[in-house]
Amino acid sequence: MQRILIALILAFSTTVALAALDKPLKPGAKVAFLGMTFTDWSTEGAYNGVRPDETARIKLLEGATRDRFVEEGFVILSNDPVATELASTVNPADCYGCDVRMAARLGADYALVGEVQKISNLILSMNLVLRDVRSGETLRGLAVDIRSNTDESWMRGIRYILKNHFFKS
Repeated sequence: MQRILIALILAFSTTVALAALDKPLKPGAKVAFLGMTFTDWSTEGAYNGVRPDETARIKLLEGATRDRFVEEGFVILSNDPVATELASTVNPADCYGCDVRMAARLGADYALVGEVQKISNLILSMNLVLRDVRSGETLRGLAVDIRSNTDESWMRGIRYILKNHFFKS
């Protein structure tokens, strides 16, 4: 009996946690988009360093993400007031809540950060997370693996995240 009760509690807590990821977002909310971070864990990156095409792809993803949020009626705030702190933060997607603290200083309702992790030219992982500034709660978050290191594959990954999780209809 105790095992059944524990199993039910665990199942229910997982359901409640996942339900939070489907809460409706406030229309017209202010979003602090702190950008996308690129992390290269590949052998190629270790030997050759930063590639200009991958740097350009990060900018492409940031533009597509901003555009989609604006299309959905959100206001993307300027990061100028926190630019110095943002520039000195290695990865706003992994900084122990600095994203939410910076977003709060900007007067945002939501903090939005993303990351692309390159394992190799064939295997990359992309994630995007939206958090409530007041509570720090994750409202939306999804990671996808993409195959191939091209503009098309990166755009397919971000479009999938936005369409199927952030703004699913």
